[in-house]
Amino acid sequence: METADLLRRSIAVAVENVRLGRGGPFGAVVARDGVIVAEGSNLVTSSLDPTAHAEVVALRRACQAVGRFDLRGCEIFASCEPCPMCLAACYWARVDRIWFSAAKHDAAAAGFDDSFLYEEIPKAIEERRLPATRMLAEEGLAPFREWAAAAGRVEY
Repeated sequence: METADLLRRSIAVAVENVRLGRGGPFGAVVARDGVIVAEGSNLVTSSLDPTAHAEVVALRRACQAVGRFDLRGCEIFASCEPCPMCLAACYWARVDRIWFSAAKHDAAAAGFDDSFLYEEIPKAIEERRLPATRMLAEEGLAPFREWAAAAGRVEY
């Protein structure tokens, strides 16, 4: 499929999702060499999972389809510009490229405003609206020591 067709498919997935009442108006497609590997729609409200954004759902399904946690060689096509969580997930999945249609300001106009996240992330921890307190710093290093010593660890 052509790039525009894959992006149109993500839009169709989003429209279908709204019509079926499964979640927000977002869709995503993961493809490799123009072939769809997986699709995902926003399932936040139907799955009671705040992380079930279309891109995350599509990435999870694509990883299962290809049998690995790394999606190098794949591209993601999203009906809307990915939010910070989805953008980070795309980086962690190591997709080659992100294509999107609507922009974050379009999402904000429809009631899906994530601008506060873009403002919060660069702030110092103690300046963020969501309190976060570090405790047991030394004890918290134990898992990393175990990881460093583990012979069979899978690097990522």
